[in-house]
Amino acid sequence: MSKDHFISKSIDLYLCFAVLLLTVFSTVKAADPPAGSKQIVGSRPNIVFMLSDDMGWAEPGFNGGDPELTPNIDRLRNDGVSLTQFYAHSVCAPTRAAIMTGKYAFRTWSDWRSEDFGKPSYLAKLNLTLAKNERGEETRRIHALDTNERTVAEYLRDVGYFTAITGKWHCGEWLPEHLPMGQGFLHQYGHYAWGIDYNNYTIPHNAPARFAVYDWHRNQQPIQEQGYTTDLIANEATRLIAEQKQDRPFFIYVPFNAVHGPIEEVPRYTDQYPARQAALKCLDDAIGRIVAAVDQHGFAQNTLVIFANDNGGLTEEMNKPWRGTKNTTFEGGVRVPCVMRWPGKIEPGTENDGMMHVVDLLPTFLTLAGGQHPVQSPLDGIDMIRMIFDQAKSPRNEIIFEVSGSVRLPTIRQGDFKLMGEMLYNIKEDPTESTDISAKHPELVKQLQAKLAKAGKERPPLGEVNTLMDPPLPYVYGQQENANAPQWVKEAVEKVRATQPKEWAEGETPWPQAPQGATIIYEGDGR
Repeated sequence: MSKDHFISKSIDLYLCFAVLLLTVFSTVKAADPPAGSKQIVGSRPNIVFMLSDDMGWAEPGFNGGDPELTPNIDRLRNDGVSLTQFYAHSVCAPTRAAIMTGKYAFRTWSDWRSEDFGKPSYLAKLNLTLAKNERGEETRRIHALDTNERTVAEYLRDVGYFTAITGKWHCGEWLPEHLPMGQGFLHQYGHYAWGIDYNNYTIPHNAPARFAVYDWHRNQQPIQEQGYTTDLIANEATRLIAEQKQDRPFFIYVPFNAVHGPIEEVPRYTDQYPARQAALKCLDDAIGRIVAAVDQHGFAQNTLVIFANDNGGLTEEMNKPWRGTKNTTFEGGVRVPCVMRWPGKIEPGTENDGMMHVVDLLPTFLTLAGGQHPVQSPLDGIDMIRMIFDQAKSPRNEIIFEVSGSVRLPTIRQGDFKLMGEMLYNIKEDPTESTDISAKHPELVKQLQAKLAKAGKERPPLGEVNTLMDPPLPYVYGQQENANAPQWVKEAVEKVRATQPKEWAEGETPWPQAPQGATIIYEGDGR
């Protein structure tokens, strides 16, 4: 073969190889890019975050409950991913504050609920007594999420999101700066405090008076409505979704009071089920309507839809197979259902066993929204983008549930181990926490106790807590709203108060006493 012929053949082979490479690369380029974190960071999706209240781990059909009660929740799970090691704090307010701030509740003193500062058994744990106003009347000390804390609503609002809350706030119910519109929400609807009657929107003011207070508001003004709160919350959420435009992202936080007590009158399904199951099915209806609104109005492809729960259920039966209940740090109190859906970004019908805590939501949302993560006030939350969207290993190896000075036992999970007070469990090998192995691992117990003690010292001072609720028994929550309470509010409240007991036996209260030790037994409806 001549030299010129060899060169010609080599050029031909090179050109063929080049054409082949171009064909391959052009084919790859033409294909849709794989779903993953690179495609969604800073993509500014809408976020619809629905939160149930006091639902047990085992109540949704996908976790072993009756599928007839939760078809819409189960459908959402089938359309997205189920996070099987998703954790909250063990009661309502701490979880809600952690969601808002991306910080463990003890850092904001939110491990103490606002109503705890009017309950003698809780105050005794802080060496405090019921406060009295200048007239000698016993009243509540004002406690709420510190306004110096930046909330997820403030972060998202400041990067251009429309922010709304429709449902239960439970991060302060009196001073205007402690209410949702003082904490970053552009729209507010629902109630401020721990749990209301679903039909007349009043709440037993259980700190220290026992009588009803009105607690139903839109944009921080009392509103007069008819309907069942679960349905009304869904009505508001679907209306807001319908009003949104494609050119502005939105964050709609929908914290239901369902299925928290009191559950007395449920509008439907009671001919088929007991009241609590009927209330759960009504909640499922509401979830279905909200997800359908996202889809109907063309937002599905750019909306992260989340459904989770704030803490465990009231009985171990509700939380099977986990041990413990609400207000305890056993798995039954803190491991909660969580599902996420985002078509094209999250593979449907999947399961993710990575460890995640509610504090992780704020930094994850910030990354999605293209917001700046805080530097001066570091978060406990961790960005979970890669875990959720790339199925990467969770970057979280530790959760601090409680520290000293809380109502509940200091508790930490590190890796497979969880320390509660002096009890140690291996969650991987013994997820039902049946065997205390502290005696076998004394050094690990000391190490984890030291870590908890160090974290406890990071708790800020409580302060004097000398701002008092005045009057001690308002007609409506919200200081300014009560000062201008309309006549219809007063009449509605007086009507309910007329039906309430006027005397209580010594030491008897309509709410559970503060937990003692690792457990609490609920005899009522979780108030």
